[in-house]
Amino acid sequence: MNVLTPIQKEIATALEQLKEKSLITEALLAKKVRENAKIQGKNKAGICLKDLEVCIEYLAENNQLKFALHLNSANDILIKREESWKLLESDAKKRRQSSEKSISVLTNGDLRGKSSGGKPVKKRTDRKKLDYRNFEDED
Repeated sequence: MNVLTPIQKEIATALEQLKEKSLITEALLAKKVRENAKIQGKNKAGICLKDLEVCIEYLAENNQLKFALHLNSANDILIKREESWKLLESDAKKRRQSSEKSISVLTNGDLRGKSSGGKPVKKRTDRKKLDYRNFEDED
């Protein structure tokens, strides 16, 4: 098995922490990942299907945690504890990947922003203000 990326490690850790639940929603998993990684913002961000599939496979092989992926009608990922691990079928996978184009997902970049502290927001303080009292209309 190949080495997990930082976001995949966070997802795998969150899945291990939530292993007692029989059904894990994508929102719950994303919340746990943000909480563990101390990611500020991106409250509505989901989990990338590609990253999640790698984590499901990794946990099944290494930790004997077997999860099955399901997709509901709103293209949200549902993760269930089952006897054998299972990824999404091809048509559900295509549906999810096309819907990921329009949603925000957690990425490795979000983790990098966390570790470096991110770039501070710069405020412009040198704005020139127009004094309307001394404004002369030149025609």
